[in-house]
Amino acid sequence: MSQCVTEAPETTSYSPYGLSFSPEELIDKIHFLQTEKKAVILAHNYQVPEVQDIADFTGDSLGLSMEATKTDAKIIVFCGVHFMAESAKILNPDKKVLLPHLGAGCSLADSITPESLDDWKRRYPGYTVVTYINSSAEVKAESDICCTSANAVAVVRSLKTDKVLFTPDRNLGRWVQAQVPDKDIAIYDGACPTHDVLRGANLLKTKQVFPDAVVIAHPECREDIVDIADEVCSTTGMMAAVARHPEARTFIVATENGIIHQLKKRFPDKEFVMADGCIGCRLHCPYMKVTGLEDVYLSLKEERYEIRVDAEVIQGARRALDRMMAVPRDN
Repeated sequence: MSQCVTEAPETTSYSPYGLSFSPEELIDKIHFLQTEKKAVILAHNYQVPEVQDIADFTGDSLGLSMEATKTDAKIIVFCGVHFMAESAKILNPDKKVLLPHLGAGCSLADSITPESLDDWKRRYPGYTVVTYINSSAEVKAESDICCTSANAVAVVRSLKTDKVLFTPDRNLGRWVQAQVPDKDIAIYDGACPTHDVLRGANLLKTKQVFPDAVVIAHPECREDIVDIADEVCSTTGMMAAVARHPEARTFIVATENGIIHQLKKRFPDKEFVMADGCIGCRLHCPYMKVTGLEDVYLSLKEERYEIRVDAEVIQGARRALDRMMAVPRDN
């Protein structure tokens, strides 16, 4: 098996904003502004390493949503994608929530709209709508309860009804369906392109090179990947999964490549290999990677770009998120 490079290429000094600060200077300025403006920085596990390193908290969607409710900061700088910053605003309507880069969208979230959800609900009358947190505030507001990859199974199990409409991720929905076979789960046809691109043949080829490796996969992956995996869990769950295998030396990771940074920090004695056999050439989310240190600095300096959500939408979406957070997470 031919191997891709194992180290990321060096970053250039090019600045799209015309700034002339070194990375060290940017970090100092970010910390100064953060203290001055009483801001907290949240970063998803898929962000670039330098952004993860300057964050107060790193984690998955649920973990960061929970941290957003605990902070007494006046400003929340959410280094992730748009729907995550929206969720932070929904849970903290009186705080200023900033998304450092307007290009930080999500193809999966874009696959479900209020109109398409309304159509889906008409096709399945009487079904309880469980909406993955990777969705817009408007879609959350029209849902009965939200979930994340960390607690999707627990959320569906917690419902008194046996009829569930799961939206929008079909791969996560199928995985939940396999864990909760006693419920009738209708699954919307959306997917995360970053996870959906990986095929079992690619993973098996990587496993041939590392036959003793433990395979950990995100449930947004396709069914053939999940079937091969030793552990299926959220990004935060992956930290716990590695800890459950102290004897293992190597882990094959099937999720967005940003998670490797946190895994290496927490388990420096372990080897982590991307499931596609390289640094994650295929498992790369362009939306998660648009935010850099300069974006964080300018977001704090100019207090851009502020997330705004209508009060009526906040009310409905908050109800769905509160119901989610009341359910104990599985991993």
